[in-house]
Amino acid sequence: MAALRGAPFALRFSKAFAMNITKDTAVTINYKITDKLGKLLDKGDVAYLHGGYDNIFAKVEAALDGKAVGDTLTVDLAVEDAFGARDESLTRTIPKGEFPPGVKVGGQLRGTDDQGQPQIYHVVKIKGPVVLLDGNHPLAGMALHFACKVTEVRAAKPEEIEHRHVHGGHGHHH
Repeated sequence: MAALRGAPFALRFSKAFAMNITKDTAVTINYKITDKLGKLLDKGDVAYLHGGYDNIFAKVEAALDGKAVGDTLTVDLAVEDAFGARDESLTRTIPKGEFPPGVKVGGQLRGTDDQGQPQIYHVVKIKGPVVLLDGNHPLAGMALHFACKVTEVRAAKPEEIEHRHVHGGHGHHH
């Protein structure tokens, strides 16, 4: 009985029940994105629903399959594996008079693209009588280096699977 007490048993017990990342698991990672020269572009925590729900880069999701809490990985993402190529048709120049008060460079505006679909535009520059807007993701056109550590893995809740994303924490909030 003494062999069942203490840290060695607790370690074996927790490892025995560690969950690996598989389809329909809710996964939380701590990530860092850099450019090819190592310049930090973004970092933080994110939760996503694993299993082809398009909640994270496909190449990163494939590399995370089978991993568990504590595992780390790095993935190089070509432009097409990350945010895609820049689309110059998503840039706009508008007269400053049409620009909403209080919005500054770095801010965002809602608008429509050439097909009339909703589009978020980033305020890139205010130059004289015009404002330059860009509907591309700020990292579009860039090859990226993605590094992460798995911090949580759990079975997804039925409503998360139905909604195709993780709720709460570092996931989606309704």
